[in-house]
Amino acid sequence: MQWMIYGANGYTGRLMAKEAVARGLRPILAGRRREELEALGRELGGLEVRVFDLEPSALELGLRGVSLVLHCAGPFSETCAPMLEACLGAKAHYLDITGEIDVFAHCHRQDAQAKAAGIVVLPGAGFDVVPTDCLAAQLKRDLPDATSLVLAFEAGGGPSPGTAKTSVEGLAKGGRARIGGELRRVPLAWKSRSFDRDGEPRSAMTIPWGDVYTAYLSTGIPDIEVYMAVPPAVIGRVRRLRLVQPLLGLGPVQRFMKARIERTVRGPSEAKRGKTDTLVWGEARSADGRELKRQLRTPNGYDLTVSAALGIAQRLLDGPAEPGFKTPSMLMGPDYVLGLPGVRLLG
Repeated sequence: MQWMIYGANGYTGRLMAKEAVARGLRPILAGRRREELEALGRELGGLEVRVFDLEPSALELGLRGVSLVLHCAGPFSETCAPMLEACLGAKAHYLDITGEIDVFAHCHRQDAQAKAAGIVVLPGAGFDVVPTDCLAAQLKRDLPDATSLVLAFEAGGGPSPGTAKTSVEGLAKGGRARIGGELRRVPLAWKSRSFDRDGEPRSAMTIPWGDVYTAYLSTGIPDIEVYMAVPPAVIGRVRRLRLVQPLLGLGPVQRFMKARIERTVRGPSEAKRGKTDTLVWGEARSADGRELKRQLRTPNGYDLTVSAALGIAQRLLDGPAEPGFKTPSMLMGPDYVLGLPGVRLLG
């Protein structure tokens, strides 16, 4: 099976391509910047390069002969729909590394088309949302009567340019939570609380993380909140943004913030990734008060994204899978994350 990394010249795409070759895989490198892609292809031993944009005719030609696309070119709010439509037409499995709720929802709505095409559609094949989705599925398995789920994480190392731009887009939309089975809009930093890390408290705030969509599909738990550990001062600043939230979605404001990211954000270096890890918390509760808590320690989120997404790609390259929309735990099982390099279950 021929397969492709689209956006291979981006921060995460490069990491993905290099690790794929280290594993003995030969992906097609694709994207919109010929010079960067061809240089990377030469660096990685003469990999095939395809240069095309996300227009329908270009996509049709670009995906010719491809059976799987690992889509790494964000922001996925702009790039997912055309790439997914092309994958459905080409009958190529679609994977991406999004964490955007609306992208998960769009992909989920294509379930029937994916089944008809005989392909798997699995957004969120990286740090967003493999560790949290698998942890949620483990908690549901071990506490079947759970009615509420809290997930949280503390990630070190800083964001890539793509992640930072996605965060900027999300500010204008406010927060999200799953309440009574329904996806609801809530204020920015709607709730705050603390989580224990190695005996020390970590303050955290709710964020519109992809699990408020995907964990409901994976577990059926009706009440879901996701938190990110940040200093109290950050929580205060985010809450003050509520006052200007309508302005944050304006085109000039978005362009200004994204241009600043382009100038200042480069993504964590290899050394920094090696020195930083991530802690993931999960708490499930039943209506009668029973509670189950677990923690995962993982490598830096970008390193986990690479190993998680390539593991899922390899699974689909190795043989058939039931077609349709899948979350990571639905396709790979709740314990998939525990087999990834550097992941430990703490409790």
